[in-house]
Amino acid sequence: MLITVMFGAGCRELLNPWCSLVTLTAHLRQRGQVPQDASIALLSEDGHLVSLEEGASQAPPMGSTLLQERGTYVLVQIIKGEGGALTRYESLLENLGDWCPELAEELRWLSGLPPTGDGRRRRTGTRRGHQEQGPPSRPRKVGSLPSRTH
Repeated sequence: MLITVMFGAGCRELLNPWCSLVTLTAHLRQRGQVPQDASIALLSEDGHLVSLEEGASQAPPMGSTLLQERGTYVLVQIIKGEGGALTRYESLLENLGDWCPELAEELRWLSGLPPTGDGRRRRTGTRRGHQEQGPPSRPRKVGSLPSRTH
């Protein structure tokens, strides 16, 4: 089982998620240069957000149980709001709006921000990963992330 994760300035990394969630998350934090205390998630090309946070009371699951084989994902940092502020979802792939405007709108919607486009885009929903708390799902048609080979 392999997945592709996109981050940085168009970086793509092929990963085998057949490992513990702790190992997968640590690797993604290192490659994406994300602080150890930051929460991360993966946004699939169909708009589902997969949280990579561990459950406090459960044994760490395998990363492969949360992810779709041969799927393409964008690395996302979850910035928890303090004092009643909304949680924000920030793409760690630079210029996500240029790569896939629908996914950029998806992150804006998840963050509670108004749409930048015509407002007609609707989301497919949030795949609740490991204890993910987010807005409810609503249907949407999403395009695919482009294939870029370097």
